[in-house]
Order: sequence, then C-alpha cells, then structure tokens
Amino acid sequence: MPDTPAATPRARVRVPLRFHDGYSVDSELVTFHGLADGEEHVAVVLGDPGPVPLVRLHSECLTGDVFGSARCDCGAQLREAVERIAGTGGVLLYLRQEGRGIGLYNKLDAYALQDQGLDTYEANAALGLPEDARDYTAAAQMLSALGITELDLLSNNPDKAEQLRARGVAVRDRVPTGVFTTAHNVRYLRAKVLQTSHTLPLTELTELTAG
Repeated sequence: MPDTPAATPRARVRVPLRFHDGYSVDSELVTFHGLADGEEHVAVVLGDPGPVPLVRLHSECLTGDVFGSARCDCGAQLREAVERIAGTGGVLLYLRQEGRGIGLYNKLDAYALQDQGLDTYEANAALGLPEDARDYTAAAQMLSALGITELDLLSNNPDKAEQLRARGVAVRDRVPTGVFTTAHNVRYLRAKVLQTSHTLPLTELTELTAG
C-alpha cells in the first residue's frame, strides 16, 4: 500500500450475530494494531471469503444501526450487507466514522439544520465542517492485513472505490446496495445522488420527494 505502514491483526473472536427480524449468522470479529487513524475499527468476517470476496465499508451510525433511525438508510444497509456478504463469503469493515467522519454531536447538530431546510451536505457546510470527512486509509490497511488485495465492493458510493484503488486495493466491481426509503430519508438519499453521485434511482427519489 503506497507510503502507509502495515497494520497487523490484533485478535480474532467468534461472535454470533442476531438481528431484530430474526436473521442470524456466525461471524468472526478481527481487531488490528497499527491503524493509521488510531480508531478502533473492526472487520466482520462472514462465511468463507474467496480470492475476490464481497466487501462493504460501513461507517458507524449510532442512530441508524442501533436505534433504527428512519432519517438515514444505514441500519437497513448494515442488515442487508451482513446477509449478502455471508451468502458469498466476505468481510464487512465497521468503521468508526460517525456522521461521515464529523462525529455524533456534530451529526445531530446537522440534523437540526436539516429540519430548517438544508440538505445533509449543506448542513455540514453551515457548521464549517467537510461534506464528507472520511478517509479510507485504515480500511485499506485492514484489508491488506487480512490478505485481501482484490474485492467486489458492496456500495453505492463511488468515492469508496476510488479511495481504495488509490491505496493499492483492486476493486473489480462495485455492487449496488438496496434502496431503503422512508418518509424521513428521501431528501437525504436524493442529496447523495445529486451531490456525491451515489448510484440510486434519482427519478424515483425525486417523485417521492415531490409527493
């Protein structure tokens, strides 16, 4: 990986996962030494990863992943990703990047501005924060430590693939996730398409927003 020190696996532990809808699967959680940003990211190994595994980089979202917030699609994407990756064999990297890297408190401050009419990116800018502060150097380190040099990336976000490639990871294909709309997140999803070219159906989202 270009100009980045190697990370190494720290510990591996088997953890059975259980979701609110009854889906369950066994996983192996891997922690690491030497991650560039010093955060406690974790790899969730599911099934039997092959030479080109399915991988998702999932940014932590307390409100969506834990509390089931309808303001984003994070919890639904996490649930979908675990089952899809387990079905083919692969890895979910759970990255401590709350609020696209701005942190929980700042994310909630941005929510308050969104309630006043700003979109998710405008709200960050109004707070003097980056639209997206995420850096995937640690993710590339984790993949290298797991022996993964080529992968299919489960993501609607082209920036994730671009950053991984820039860090020496071969992304063979970018596989779209599902579209998980609620009455509260349609404008959020539409902003992701317009501002950062996420692969989501813009026409459908525009119709829902207008409705």
